[in-house]
Amino acid sequence: MLKYPNGKPYRQKQRTKRKNLPNKDIQYSNRGMTLEEDLNETNEYYRTSGIAVIHKKPTPVQIVSVDYPKRSAAVIKEAYFKQASTTDYNGVFKGKYIDFEAKETRYTSSFPLQNIHEHQINHMEAVLKQDGICFLIIRFANSEEIFLLSAERVLEFWKRKQSGGRKSIAKHEIETHGHKIPLGYQPRIDYIKIIDDIYF
Repeated sequence: MLKYPNGKPYRQKQRTKRKNLPNKDIQYSNRGMTLEEDLNETNEYYRTSGIAVIHKKPTPVQIVSVDYPKRSAAVIKEAYFKQASTTDYNGVFKGKYIDFEAKETRYTSSFPLQNIHEHQINHMEAVLKQDGICFLIIRFANSEEIFLLSAERVLEFWKRKQSGGRKSIAKHEIETHGHKIPLGYQPRIDYIKIIDDIYF
């Protein structure tokens, strides 16, 4: 008879046959990284390698109601956004302020401008006025293609929409005026290489 180190006898567990689960129970949601996860991983690589210091901006939230079901846990029951968020990421690279928004789309031939809010456009304009580097990172989810599009170009397409033009940016326009970012291992989305080539 086998025994554990504490002297208790080892008893083999009875194996039970696994039931075949129906396909609807299989979860595929987290098979691929999201754009945000990829960018967070990339930014961590930049920071640990001393290349750049870029962080995701926290969203300011006003907590109104909290429930304490037990001493060790608190559940937020009601909260509001304090203010409209600006862009997703900011930081510094080679002494220059970096600010950008990251967006994903399931459209295959265009990027809808409704995905960008007017206060974000105003923020981009303000960053450019201060001589900061501002841009949009767009991921086409179906083809896994990622592009960097400068804020200057984004503002041109926004103004076109405001004056009655098309309400999206055609993919061929993004390919022409933007920069494709190849997916890598480390870093995953090397957008700083493109920024370095363009601005430095």
